[in-house]
Amino acid sequence: MRLAVITFDVEHDCPPYLDTYHGVEEGLPRILDLLAEKDVRAVFYFTAETAKRYPRLARRVVEEGHELGSHGYAHERLDKLPPGSAVRAIFKSATVLSSYTDRLISFRAPNLQLPNYLLPVLVEAGFAVDSSLATYKPPFPRSPCMYDGLLRVPASVTSSVLRLPWRIQRAIHGRIGSPAIYFSHPWEYVDMRGRLLRPDCVFNTGEKALQLLARLIDYLRSRGWRLVTMAELRGILSPQPRCTNKDSI
Repeated sequence: MRLAVITFDVEHDCPPYLDTYHGVEEGLPRILDLLAEKDVRAVFYFTAETAKRYPRLARRVVEEGHELGSHGYAHERLDKLPPGSAVRAIFKSATVLSSYTDRLISFRAPNLQLPNYLLPVLVEAGFAVDSSLATYKPPFPRSPCMYDGLLRVPASVTSSVLRLPWRIQRAIHGRIGSPAIYFSHPWEYVDMRGRLLRPDCVFNTGEKALQLLARLIDYLRSRGWRLVTMAELRGILSPQPRCTNKDSI
């Protein structure tokens, strides 16, 4: 059985360059409408700050059957914070986001940077899944593993891959193994042209990105992939081998 998870990191626009929330205000409703049309449940990693700013959207995510996860408190780089501040950020995010869902089990660190000393903190805070690793970043993990009951599942590709021309994307998706973990950001579904940003924050944003997301969903389903949430993935995959130093514990 081939499994895929569609995830979104819900934060301000193209950090650290902007402090606006056009993606949350405009892009997130478009994503939710598309997922409803396609009958897909996804995972939305909210920063606690974003959920507090847009509580109705956080509630809509949960009410429409999607999974709410934590993306930290204010998109702070946990590897750049003093240890005490990083620990507090994780617990504060869990406290805030738990007011919107009774199943807050999944975590993803901002910038996919999670120091190993914080893994026991995630367990203590009640998280059962961590998606803060990536197959394209050191230590280049290739498969899920378990750390003290915490399932660690690496993201399969960087978010801008989902905005590449489809002929290029298709070749990439065909090489990704199960479980495939995809992620993008609501700001990518808003037209970012005209802003002085890195090219990867601008190209194929807006309606084109939404069309490509729809195409990815159709592609996966046509090839027999099962689209699941992180909670479902944990239930299917557990148990897994224990994480080792190679997996960055």
